[in-house]
Amino acid sequence: MRHFGLIGRELGHSFSAKFFNGKFASEGIEADYKLFEIEKIEDIHSLLATTPLSGFNVTIPYKESIIPLLHELSTTAREVGAVNCVEIRDGKLIGHNTDAAGIQASLHWLDLAEGTKALVLGSGGASKATQYVLRKLGVEFKVVSRDSGRGDITYAELTPEIIAEHNLIINATPVGMFPNVESAPQLDYESIGSDHKVFDLVYNPAQTEFLRRVKEQGASTMGGMLMLQTQAIASWHIWQGPKQEQN
Repeated sequence: MRHFGLIGRELGHSFSAKFFNGKFASEGIEADYKLFEIEKIEDIHSLLATTPLSGFNVTIPYKESIIPLLHELSTTAREVGAVNCVEIRDGKLIGHNTDAAGIQASLHWLDLAEGTKALVLGSGGASKATQYVLRKLGVEFKVVSRDSGRGDITYAELTPEIIAEHNLIINATPVGMFPNVESAPQLDYESIGSDHKVFDLVYNPAQTEFLRRVKEQGASTMGGMLMLQTQAIASWHIWQGPKQEQN
């Protein structure tokens, strides 16, 4: 029996265990997947000392802070600056980023028009993966952050004119995630219209308050479920091998 899991601080929202354990059962794979809530990233040492994991995923708020604790990084993880998947090979912790694959699949589904300009809400690990994908796709973007030192503009500086000229809006924050389902990013929603496409990385609930509000304005929307599934499958491929760097 092989053991896998998800490392994070508050994991009541997560569908990862259900997804992986369902996959293992349907395919007759002798493995299980559990959720491991830790108070600080350094607790990963004691967890791994007592729990024989073959690999694990990483979520909020540890996608960046786990990096100094790893032995190696894949090319993509290094370029993104965040890790959501860790491979354990010969006692070494090797960090990967499969969020980027999930984000790219979701943006492909949205079928972005040439000349698309994006607003990325948030500046954490998920935002970094989003920025990486947008750069690969050649999409111009601005990062909106509560902290003026981590983004291009703050929410207070996000004017209706800026929203109107950026026809792709991506929520890369946990705002609106279960159990805080009534929350939504603080935007001027009347500035959003039918020319906008909106991607919310949150997958629980399937329709967030953010997506509900932008739909009322006529925007096309994409939730986070495809991203969840794509990054999970990419993680599984890494854990299974062949042992080569995932880009």
